[in-house]
Amino acid sequence: MTIHHIGFLTPGNYDEADPHAGLEAALRLFEFGERRGFDSAWVRQRHLERAVSSAPTFLAAATQRTRRIELGAAVIQMGYENPFRLAEDLATVDVLSRGRLQVGLNAGAPPHGALLGGRFQDAPLATVDFTHKRVARLRANLEDVLLGDEDTVVESAGGRVRPRVQPYAPGLVGRLWYGGGSLRSAEWAGRNGFHLLLGNVLTGETTDDFLEAQTGLVERYRASEVPGARRGRIALGRVIVPLDGADAATRRRYRAFAAGRVERTLSPQGERRTLFAGDLVGSADEILERLHRDPVLPLVSELRVELPYNFDSEAYEQILDDLAVRIAPELGWRVRAELPHQEAALA
Repeated sequence: MTIHHIGFLTPGNYDEADPHAGLEAALRLFEFGERRGFDSAWVRQRHLERAVSSAPTFLAAATQRTRRIELGAAVIQMGYENPFRLAEDLATVDVLSRGRLQVGLNAGAPPHGALLGGRFQDAPLATVDFTHKRVARLRANLEDVLLGDEDTVVESAGGRVRPRVQPYAPGLVGRLWYGGGSLRSAEWAGRNGFHLLLGNVLTGETTDDFLEAQTGLVERYRASEVPGARRGRIALGRVIVPLDGADAATRRRYRAFAAGRVERTLSPQGERRTLFAGDLVGSADEILERLHRDPVLPLVSELRVELPYNFDSEAYEQILDDLAVRIAPELGWRVRAELPHQEAALA
């Protein structure tokens, strides 16, 4: 087992009476993570919740607060998005970050589409294509392609130009990820050249055992990759909460958090047979023992630590600090120096 890349995922949640404080705290956490040497910082995108509803907007702010760390969105639900407009937003953020953006995506109808009704819908939901084709349309908009034929131009006060999605962000199309929670999604991601995000939730299609099911997703993804193409990255998500640096009251809160989530891990949940991974809460030694028994970890080289909801900034920093000092080095991780091309770009 060698983990060479460690990132973290924050929910970016906030008090409804003071969203600024919560969003500012999340940005400061990105700064803290960069100082501690983490390779990537990810934010969830959630709708109609007290959390980040626009990952590109949040990450645009993060580009101005960080200089090295990769900035990720996990995941953007394409059912809510216009593939052309989202491409413009993501390309703008990538240019501002100087090529550090990582974009997690998934397909499917918007879960709150019916509730939003006319506030969101321009057509009956049943008539809209929310399949993987919508994700492919986003990628097409990010490619280096001129629109129309050779005579097609756009006239504006800025002059005459050949039309293309602007700005063009070189390399961003190669930093698109797909959230894999089923065999079908893992296969599609591998076949279409997307990197694979694995989390702590998936569909139990062939087994009731979460780790066995997730191992199957990795195997299906690798088997589906196009021979001779670039080998995709796989980032494994786990909820990890070390106790070592916490005070007594915080330790009790961590253990209460974990205890309240155990029942959902005992059997498949609902008609879709949703399986949940167990949270890793304990001392660094206890967490390392469980990680070394995790059959999925040896199949990947990137670990994404998923931070719990509704913890304060001090708790998040303690968790990340313990991870960086007590756990990550025992998995083979080392803080990386800036790459030469990053140093040149940031000069």
